[in-house]
Amino acid sequence: MTDMPDTTLTSDRSHNVPSPAQYDDASGYYTAGAPIADAKAPDGPIDQRWQTRKFEARLVNPANRRKLSIIIVGTGLAGGAAAATLGEAGYNVKSFCYQDSPRRAHSIAAQGGINAAKNYKEDGDSVHRLFYDTVKGGDYRSRESNVYRLAEVSTNIIDQCVAQGVPFAREYGGLLDNRSFGGVQVSRTFYARGQTGQQLLIGAYQAMERQVKLGTVTEYTRHEMLEVIVVDGRARGIIARNMVTGEIETHLADVVVLASGGYGNVFYLSTNAMGSNVTAAWRAHRKGAYMANPCYTQIHPTCIPVSGDHQSKLTLMSESLRNDGRIWVPKKAEDCTKDPRDIPEEDRDYYLERIYPSFGNLVPRDIASRQAKNMCDEGRGVGPMVGDFRRGVYLDFADAIARLGEDAVREKYDNLFDMYERITGENPYQVPMRIYPAVHYVMGGLWVDYDLQSSITGLFVTGEANFSDHGANRLGASALMQGLADGYFVLPHTIRDYLSEGPFEVVDESHPAVLEARAAVEERIAKFLSINGSRSVDSFHRELGHIMWEYCGMERNAEGLRKAIDMIRELKREFWTDLKVLGTADTLNQSLEKAGRVADFLELGELMCIDALNRRESCGGHFRAESQTEDGEALRHDDEFAYVAAWEWAGEDETPILHKEDLVYTAIEMKQRSYK
Repeated sequence: MTDMPDTTLTSDRSHNVPSPAQYDDASGYYTAGAPIADAKAPDGPIDQRWQTRKFEARLVNPANRRKLSIIIVGTGLAGGAAAATLGEAGYNVKSFCYQDSPRRAHSIAAQGGINAAKNYKEDGDSVHRLFYDTVKGGDYRSRESNVYRLAEVSTNIIDQCVAQGVPFAREYGGLLDNRSFGGVQVSRTFYARGQTGQQLLIGAYQAMERQVKLGTVTEYTRHEMLEVIVVDGRARGIIARNMVTGEIETHLADVVVLASGGYGNVFYLSTNAMGSNVTAAWRAHRKGAYMANPCYTQIHPTCIPVSGDHQSKLTLMSESLRNDGRIWVPKKAEDCTKDPRDIPEEDRDYYLERIYPSFGNLVPRDIASRQAKNMCDEGRGVGPMVGDFRRGVYLDFADAIARLGEDAVREKYDNLFDMYERITGENPYQVPMRIYPAVHYVMGGLWVDYDLQSSITGLFVTGEANFSDHGANRLGASALMQGLADGYFVLPHTIRDYLSEGPFEVVDESHPAVLEARAAVEERIAKFLSINGSRSVDSFHRELGHIMWEYCGMERNAEGLRKAIDMIRELKREFWTDLKVLGTADTLNQSLEKAGRVADFLELGELMCIDALNRRESCGGHFRAESQTEDGEALRHDDEFAYVAAWEWAGEDETPILHKEDLVYTAIEMKQRSYK
């Protein structure tokens, strides 16, 4: 794949399309399984459910905590915060990351801000409004109990981080400042210039390193989890590869926590760090952990556009820029090659302000992304030609600079503007930025109950690695909120209910389940090295990304998804017969690392397309061409698809098993979204 092409999908554009009940587009691609439910979610008034669950969760006395061990995979905000908190509580924690330092976790890249319902601006915010905005932003495809809990604990996060010394921006009087993000009409986003993720991660890292010094947390850097160990139905450890020496290591514990992030790199080009992958979660999925809503991918509207076939990743410009920047394209296609400063005001189309006057440039990410694609599909995109399209729209700060002054704009966004200029060679203080949508975050992930426990007993999943809080579209500034909420304030309460059953039976490295897991890893590595074909790992990854973006990206249809499934299956067959991995297993070998990750991406990509094929509705960032309103907006079908799709691995070359968890709303009414 040389870039991220747009494809015009053929479809019936009329509103009078048959009901989805008349279709099962994915028939033959899956097996229907038994329905499931979240048995841990409390009943009662929604604002009392979390307090109820915390009280009902069993306790572990301090003496017993010292006898219990926890493995945490991932050191981002969710993993780092959990390690720090559980270490502080007195448990024995092993923390794993594939980076050379926990501070390199990808949470560092989420720079725009973190939401919290503090209502410092006195503009009508509240816990309930944050809850409502998040459920609505997710297009009514998230669990209301989980989202309310997230909104409820958001206020604690800010206090915790301030106490850690996170340098949030402050107003003149010394109070913490807020700004707005897409999909809301209040200011609730706390920020540290354009470095919010970095500063929050440093706070969690410092807290974790304190526990490393105290001896409650043991840190394993440059270690990649390659298998989960399941003994008698319970997660009891992991198999990891020391990425420097190549040694395969066995690590055992009483419970395992995955905080391994998202899988956006299945698209090859994304805003994710190059090393971000699905392997930890996918290995757990193959052992019995359900994968929920895998097709729910977020397309972020504020990315530096693709510039050619040389790129291996994309760069995100923070959504916070949409607070002061105005998005537009020329009204006339013939103006697209002009210097934007030479295009008069009357010839500019501020299309978000025109179509969505209530929210304007602050519509949610899925809507902003889809409309940017529409403008470029109409031939009104700007910037250089890449393939057959100009893939860009303007994000213009001229009005903000005139209103606030350049110094004020620089104070808010200086590092973001500097980064843009270094990458593009254009000064955004003088010329409008160019942006275009790109794959960013994933709302799908391993299925978890209210306690954050997966369908494997003793395997807990936090942060972006689970599916639970964001529905079909994550609101901006909610990723940092969920990561820290899970790590600091949710998991420590829910995991103790499970650990109260301990101490557990001792498992040693000679146990048959441990030996089996280790042997599977060694055989898989040997297989990669023995194929000795002609194609590099990156060539397979690039081709997979092209298929995923073309047919399972911003717009999908049944014909395209079926084609994608066939193409991925053929690509997977070729991968296992023509892959070439250089080097050996007993040393640093990045080609070998990538091989394992791409093998898992191939399997994930197929499931994502099956999931998207099954969901014949337009929902959040997932536009099915067969399901739209008369004016081209997304059309949900709550009577058919108000459920979590939880997929069970059925074995090699077997059709996956679909379990449905009905989404029931008692505190909120499902409505067709409107931001106009």
